[in-house]
Amino acid sequence: MIDSFALPLGEPSEAAKTKQASPARSSSQPRRIMTVSELTSEIRGLLESSYSEILVDGEISNCRLWNTGHLYFTLKDDRSQLKVVMFRTTVRYLKFQPENGLRVIARGRISVYEPKGEYQIVCRHLEPYGIGTLQLAFEQLKEKLKKEGLFNDERKKPLPALPRKIGIVTSLDSAALRDIIKVLRRRYPNAHLLIRPARVQGVGAADDIAQAVTQISAVPGVDVIISGRGGGSMEDLWAFNEESVARAISASSVPIISAVGHETDFTIADFVADLRAATPSAAAELVITRKDEYHDRINRLSEQLRARTLMQIHEYRTDIRELEQRPGLSGLPGRVAILRRQITELAHNLARGSRGIHAIVERRYHALELRLEGQNLRRTFSKLLTQLVSSEGKLHEAMQQVAMKRRATLVELSGRLESLSPLAVLARGY
Repeated sequence: MIDSFALPLGEPSEAAKTKQASPARSSSQPRRIMTVSELTSEIRGLLESSYSEILVDGEISNCRLWNTGHLYFTLKDDRSQLKVVMFRTTVRYLKFQPENGLRVIARGRISVYEPKGEYQIVCRHLEPYGIGTLQLAFEQLKEKLKKEGLFNDERKKPLPALPRKIGIVTSLDSAALRDIIKVLRRRYPNAHLLIRPARVQGVGAADDIAQAVTQISAVPGVDVIISGRGGGSMEDLWAFNEESVARAISASSVPIISAVGHETDFTIADFVADLRAATPSAAAELVITRKDEYHDRINRLSEQLRARTLMQIHEYRTDIRELEQRPGLSGLPGRVAILRRQITELAHNLARGSRGIHAIVERRYHALELRLEGQNLRRTFSKLLTQLVSSEGKLHEAMQQVAMKRRATLVELSGRLESLSPLAVLARGY
């Protein structure tokens, strides 16, 4: 017992006063002189035997997790504070993250750290005050992953329209698996199912689920994965709230549907997955659309396509009638025909004109030759003849160029007019 520690500080007790007033003890009763270590060890024994199982309510401060895995923090209230240590063998089982300012209840024993003569609590269990440990752990992990962007919609992968191979991660002997298979077989009897059994509850379940998701998403040809289980308490569903499962789902290259519990149950896996289903059966319904639903959808799309096509044709016909009624285009076909005739006549005229000019030059040449005949002007005549021939060639070339330019201009104008023709518009596919 440590009754002596219960005495208030200040005035000495009556026994102490009597002892002080009494004469010094005789030399036959030697005094007991203790070393610091001896006294500290004795105090440690008294404290540990008296406070071997305690519950302490306080606020965490100076919280530090060392490289050794041990957790050190201080519990305090408005008047006192007490050091706490939690060894790594206990820390590893914590469901939530201790942090400064969090009010908790620590369960453990009192011990003394002899090198410094400090007493402390060796904590064996820690829980939040006023809120469930699991609920706090859920909120902490949810906030952490949300900040990392794991819940963002842009990360969600779309489900395939008609998956050829469907992966399933759940317990092999569960009702959830039977429900999934029943729905899939009813909707799509030829579906290829790939089942990867996994523990969904208890110690090691989270690691098993995470490993199963990673393995099945790496199988070639798997188009979509259903991961889930039936209903239960928060403790039963907790494996799907572990960070390892969330990371595995996030890393999967295959779309994943989370189907855990009932409609009112939400897990971290639901937020990270590409799609959340209220139940395992609902997940199977989301994966495979029934054949009659496909037929109905095809019929609706066909009817929509037909209606839009008819409407487009009606609009094109209306546009054509409006074009035909415009003043500048009403006589367009006739005008194009007239221009074509004019081009042909011009070409003939150019040809006749060229031949006529050549004949005139020939006649003038012969007349000049007759006038010069008998005169000694052969040299002059030859020179003039050369000039005449050269002039004739230049004149013919100039007329050809003029004719070509006029022909090109007429062709260009004809092309423009034809491009505005309603018939040309229809020929282009409108």
